[in-house]
Amino acid sequence: MHYAKPLARLVGELEKLPGIGPKSAQRLAFHLLRIPADEARQLAASIMDVKERIGVCSVCFNFTDQPVCDICRNDRRDRKVLCVVADPRDLLAMERTNEFTGLYHVLGGVISPMEGIGPEMLRMRELIERVQRDEVKEVILATNPTVEGDVTAMYVARLVKPFSVRVTKIAFGLPVGGDLDYADQATLIQALEGRREL
Repeated sequence: MHYAKPLARLVGELEKLPGIGPKSAQRLAFHLLRIPADEARQLAASIMDVKERIGVCSVCFNFTDQPVCDICRNDRRDRKVLCVVADPRDLLAMERTNEFTGLYHVLGGVISPMEGIGPEMLRMRELIERVQRDEVKEVILATNPTVEGDVTAMYVARLVKPFSVRVTKIAFGLPVGGDLDYADQATLIQALEGRREL
């Protein structure tokens, strides 16, 4: 395409976003050209604000703008039940069910030898420390039903079982290769209720 250089740069940057191909990037860029300058500045400021102010919770590693996230600070949560997820999007998907009342642990990804991600690159050590320190009674594994998700779940199960912890995995009504983030609320509720011992 023959874009002006600033427009070509914007299209190129938008294409780097997940799920955005060349046509979507072009559509977004042209939309941004049409919006008022104030709206464009607000969008840019929001992006910078997120980059500067959002970090991870020192307890569960969820995204937060505070040292400890709202979920970990909530005294009404069951501190003896820990739901292990790969990333914060999965935590949000579980929270949308309004069924889980325990705490979370965000691993920061899944074991994926093809991508060079081993267990030492995830928050496994911190998980073991929490299980011991907080005297956790049950660890619920809520990884996606993919090869990498299943390998990660099995690895975590082997890590925590020696601590006399009940280890369960949520049941799935999702197709293999599906993502928690795209699951509807009813499916996630059933998956949580139908979890099984590993």
